[in-house]
Amino acid sequence: MRPFGNDITNIPTNNGGNGNNGNGGNNDPNDGNDNRNNGNRSSNLSSDDTEESGISDDPSIPPHIARIGGIGTFPPIAGQGVIRVVQRCEDAKENHKLDLSSCELMQIPDAVYHLMRNTELVTCNLSGNVLKSVSPKFSQKFSTITDLNLSHNKLSRLPEEFASLTALTKLNISNNSFIVLPQVVFKLQSLASLDAQNNAILEIDTDEAIASDCLALVDLRNNPLSRNCRRKLQDFKTSFRLEISKDVEDDW
Repeated sequence: MRPFGNDITNIPTNNGGNGNNGNGGNNDPNDGNDNRNNGNRSSNLSSDDTEESGISDDPSIPPHIARIGGIGTFPPIAGQGVIRVVQRCEDAKENHKLDLSSCELMQIPDAVYHLMRNTELVTCNLSGNVLKSVSPKFSQKFSTITDLNLSHNKLSRLPEEFASLTALTKLNISNNSFIVLPQVVFKLQSLASLDAQNNAILEIDTDEAIASDCLALVDLRNNPLSRNCRRKLQDFKTSFRLEISKDVEDDW
């Protein structure tokens, strides 16, 4: 992995003085070292860079982390979690595969978009987080991805802007909180495989036109589909393989 600024693993353990003059805990506003440090930190960033990256003025964020770009916009996760996200973004610059799985993300930080702004991603793995929504910005910034894994989150909807993911061939939204299958999945022109297992999907609109001519698999197993819906799906003629669970007793 290429070095990126300073060694991000060497996070200072305190925010006091540097200890060279023996005033480690000195909070005197007239302290020369503190003033110089603050001045240096400010001079390293232009006003445009600060606005674009969303860098916070929070003194608890080490300057060498803040300089990476937008770290102040991360949700409140542990310091090691921030480092893990940044390191995985750096890896993605090399292999074009962004893996942010199991990073305890409640949302996709703006800093991720900033770090990936010059990288054309092929795959994106966001599984195993606590995402409740995905911003429309995602499809604008990562429009080149072919494989997206959103499984094991808390999603109940997808933005309509996902329709612009024209290169997406594989979408995994299993183990989320969808009650209805998002209509935007029918508008993905290149979609070949959709995994929607283990959600709370009750009904499917079988009259919706499917934009993709290469759709091969739709997996809806382990969803509480109504008996009437399962019957319609079983009678529905498709050019792709449709997987649903066997009929079970239900209350409707």
